[in-house]
Amino acid sequence: MNDTILENRATTLDKLRVDQVGSLVPPDALKQAHRKFVMGEISAEQLHAVQDKAVAESIRRQEDIGLPILTDGEFRRSNFQDSFAAAVSGYDVPENAEARTDWREAVNPHGRTEQKFELAGPAIRTRRPAVARLALKRNVVLDEYKQVAPLATKAPVKVALLGPDRISQRFAWEQSQAVYRGLDDFIADVVAIERQMITELVAAGCRYIHMDAPGFTAYMDQVSLERMRSRGEDPQKNLERAIKAENDVIAGFDGVTFGLHLCRGNTRSIDPKSGQMVAQWHREGHYDAIAEQLFSSVKHQRLLLEYDSPRAGDFTPLRYVSSGTTAVLGLVTTKSTEVEQPDFLRRRIDEAAKYLPIDQMAISPQCGFSSDIELIQLPEDVQWRKFESLMATADKVWGNA
Repeated sequence: MNDTILENRATTLDKLRVDQVGSLVPPDALKQAHRKFVMGEISAEQLHAVQDKAVAESIRRQEDIGLPILTDGEFRRSNFQDSFAAAVSGYDVPENAEARTDWREAVNPHGRTEQKFELAGPAIRTRRPAVARLALKRNVVLDEYKQVAPLATKAPVKVALLGPDRISQRFAWEQSQAVYRGLDDFIADVVAIERQMITELVAAGCRYIHMDAPGFTAYMDQVSLERMRSRGEDPQKNLERAIKAENDVIAGFDGVTFGLHLCRGNTRSIDPKSGQMVAQWHREGHYDAIAEQLFSSVKHQRLLLEYDSPRAGDFTPLRYVSSGTTAVLGLVTTKSTEVEQPDFLRRRIDEAAKYLPIDQMAISPQCGFSSDIELIQLPEDVQWRKFESLMATADKVWGNA
């Protein structure tokens, strides 16, 4: 493929008006198969057959709706962080960590939830040390892309890779000093591994990669900041290191669109009194605390920003978005069965346009619809109606998706 075609494709992907974050609601058959596999009741081959069917059906539905960018729903992962955690060796994790449940966060129908980072669970989902330097053992995102790309006939496929900031926040560096000299040493390995993964992914034809970076909201959350300080870390130095690492990971991949996704946690629960789905979250705080430094410094062509609740604050931080960067406003929530209507979404876009030109905007859900196959999720039909509303809104605002 020549350079002109790559440039034109990247420009088109840079300006997509409707986006999605990655994970979709897994069908019940897939959830059941995953649990049986974890408990040793079915083989990997049996699980893969269920995954194949779920991905194919999801791609057909996404194309029927007319989405301009497709994903495999992350149906081959148990958690979004597996894009890196399942790709590398070197972490100290207990045998069959997926089968354990003690490390999982408690169900809390009243808002903020606290994860049990220090318990022995899967890498990155819990804060694990290293017993050896990290090494790439399987390019998870490459495998996913190769399996889903041939199924997509009407739109390109994107993949999501966990960003180095979240990886560093979930690394017990103080217990790993026999292996790594510190966070700088560790992050250098993470960057090198992710660049190898992306190089192979781009060679396979992928032209849109977004980096899942929920850790950045820790820098505006007082509880998270205190945790960093209690470990002897300097939050400002951590933020500077994280921005540099993000830019180092994506540097030099011409003709590829990169997105950076920020959120405050994607859990949800059922209120025992009303029986209704209620939102949960892990962090609080507005973008104002980091927007000037972060939005103006990262080199990603798209910023996928959570904007579905008052916890995100108002749109004033958008004034720091660099010229040429598209701010993807996550106006549709994955945490409520209410379907946002186009007129409502249009009003929200008009509010944002006071701080950023509409030509630099796009819209999406605020996060993935699943993130973890074991989580409580919306009904599938609600998910699809939310995507249909996004498409209708884009048509009203921009005339196309």
